[in-house]
Amino acid sequence: MAANISLISSGTSPYTVIYQVILVQVLVSVFLCINLLLISTFSKQEYFYTTTRYILFAVTLLSDSLYLLITDIMYILIYFRFTVQMWLCLIMCIFLSLYTFATPVTLTAMTLERYVAICRPLHHAELCSTRKAVHCILIIHCISSVPFIIILSIFIASVAHSFYTENNKCNMDIFVVHSWQSHLRTAISQFYFLIMCIAIVCSYIKIMKVAKCASGENKKSSWKGLRTVALHAFQLLFCLIQLWCPFIEAVISQINVMMYVNIRYFNYITFFLAPRCLSPLIYGLRDDKFFRAVKHYVLCGMYKTWSEE
Repeated sequence: MAANISLISSGTSPYTVIYQVILVQVLVSVFLCINLLLISTFSKQEYFYTTTRYILFAVTLLSDSLYLLITDIMYILIYFRFTVQMWLCLIMCIFLSLYTFATPVTLTAMTLERYVAICRPLHHAELCSTRKAVHCILIIHCISSVPFIIILSIFIASVAHSFYTENNKCNMDIFVVHSWQSHLRTAISQFYFLIMCIAIVCSYIKIMKVAKCASGENKKSSWKGLRTVALHAFQLLFCLIQLWCPFIEAVISQINVMMYVNIRYFNYITFFLAPRCLSPLIYGLRDDKFFRAVKHYVLCGMYKTWSEE
């Protein structure tokens, strides 16, 4: 996972590396600004922070923003060959692991919310209240923290106390003491994504059945919900491909070092950064109410919001 941000190699052209680092900084900066704008918009409208799907959307924005920030810090540390004490690296890796899983788990929760809204509309107000949304956020973070708690427990039992005060380059691979730990981490990740994929596929099928039987406004709402679930599945697929990257890279590293470095950089941009940048584009800007609110604040109030129409 996060080890893919280790892209520096002695065989890479200095100019190429500089351009790569600049590109990463530009992408991270742009999408952090967009996320902050959307989070600010969310916090200024009461309707948004009292509606479950917008609350979950805000959770996704926060998770993605923290993920982008932490990976960028680790990327810069590796690029400049800085070493840090392992206790500090451990803290960064804990948050990185948490938010690696928080986004796909939240996407699954958003899918289930759309399923309830469309297929169980009479129960939606009860199951998707603001109080239930807070409980849902706690559950999301508890579920997301399980994989690293398992890996961390094994790690703490395997290393001496002096390890935490050592200075070293910071990446997730440092915490894999035994070879079987990487297989365990992969197995846990595959299990998580299998469950999430099943939940999204089942919701898609159920919503599709309702969409075919609906009429008028209900039909329009159902098909819109169906497209939203499809986009959730598309973003989750990108997150799932992250798990396959290490296997592909391991094979390529035995063939050509330069190709290996380039593939790792491509994977980092495409399958690590890109999925985290899709949320504001997919859910924030395609939602009519949210998009109007964003335009209102970007244009300094010259564009009236949906609530004023």
